[in-house]
Amino acid sequence: MIEFTDVVKAYDHGTHALNGVTMQIEDGEFCFLVGPSGSGKSTIIKLISGELRPTSGTVHVNGYNLERIRKREIPYLRRTTGVVFQDFRLIPKMSVYDNVAFAMRVIGAREREIRDRVPYVLELVGLENKAKRLPGEMSGGEQQRLAIARALVNNPSTIIADEPTGNLDPARSFEIMSLLQEINNLGTTILVVTHEKDLVQLFSKRVIVIDEGIVVSDGEGYYDED
Repeated sequence: MIEFTDVVKAYDHGTHALNGVTMQIEDGEFCFLVGPSGSGKSTIIKLISGELRPTSGTVHVNGYNLERIRKREIPYLRRTTGVVFQDFRLIPKMSVYDNVAFAMRVIGAREREIRDRVPYVLELVGLENKAKRLPGEMSGGEQQRLAIARALVNNPSTIIADEPTGNLDPARSFEIMSLLQEINNLGTTILVVTHEKDLVQLFSKRVIVIDEGIVVSDGEGYYDED
């Protein structure tokens, strides 16, 4: 579960990115987090992943208190959350298989576990026939699927997708969102951070709207950026 209680985040230069955010995302939910540029969406992602700590208020993620978390606990927190970045952040000289396997190797997984898990995840995202390809040999949609596979491979309870369709055409965007829906159906909590109103309206999901560092709306299937 992700829980923010009256969270304020002020940066050293004085900017208040969050001004009292309170929200709760239950295990197994699929939520959109939307809002204009500079509204605080990126700060929320960084707080969830343990990259930042709140100035005040409390953040709980999958059993961890992010206000009090110790440095040695942060890698364990991050195993429970997979992040899919807009710019993919793939390793260009590694094959599809090795990009996904790398995410397991960095947490000390055994090679036998890797051999079992990676093909399963590649099949889940529809890349089972592209294991030997390099990222540069793939389309943008395929690269995004690869980024999702890498986020999934360590079996996190939560996936955070940061503008996952920002570089894709409408057809590919719909495919990626449908894939995230399938992953959610398997029990994984999904938080999609986006500003794409049309895409949000296409899926009847909970929509949390943030603006100027506060939650201004929280409901199902509705997003009005005005």
